[in-house]
Amino acid sequence: MNNKAAVLFDMDGVIFDSERAQRAIWLEIAEKEGLPDMEAVYARCIGVTVEVTGGILKEAYGADFPWRDFRRRTAEGYRSRYAGGKLPLKPGARELLVSLRERGVPLALASSTDGALVRLWLEGAGLTDCFDAVITGDMVTRSKPDPEIFLIACAALGVQPGDAWVIEDSYNGVRAASAGGMHALMVPDLLPPDAEMHEKAERIFPGLREAGEYLESVFSIE
Repeated sequence: MNNKAAVLFDMDGVIFDSERAQRAIWLEIAEKEGLPDMEAVYARCIGVTVEVTGGILKEAYGADFPWRDFRRRTAEGYRSRYAGGKLPLKPGARELLVSLRERGVPLALASSTDGALVRLWLEGAGLTDCFDAVITGDMVTRSKPDPEIFLIACAALGVQPGDAWVIEDSYNGVRAASAGGMHALMVPDLLPPDAEMHEKAERIFPGLREAGEYLESVFSIE
């Protein structure tokens, strides 16, 4: 195994089955308030920071749309429903993290979600100690598809971008990893891979177990 190589994980839709959970809450509030096409709007918000999400919401519902209030209410509903370790993990997530950790592979989390929520979910699932570095959306100035968050994660781990394997589910995440010169591995969640993803992702896997088998061959884990 190359000790200078590392694996970077996105969080929502990769480690946690959270995108479906969040989408359900967004749709519930949208139905109450008569906001049309929320499912399509939500899809555009996958993998981006809160500020970029605000821009998407204003574009969809008008410049005066109180997007911060909307995001506050969705976040409150999300926390109240899933805090305390109730947020479901994606199949194979814990096993993959533990396997890589036990073998000394440097790991980082690079999530566009704000740090407070990231810490809440990691602590609830008992995964905080799995990562050598945690980079969150409030620590960057440019959202995915800009590679900034992954470049910061590489710097934190002391690895070159070309020696980093990135596991992502979102289009913007794959774009960011590819733009940063990293090995982009896609494990699709809500959004199926399109032609662009087949071009930009080095490999596409149906789930984390298959991605883990590939990483075992990359790192020569016995």
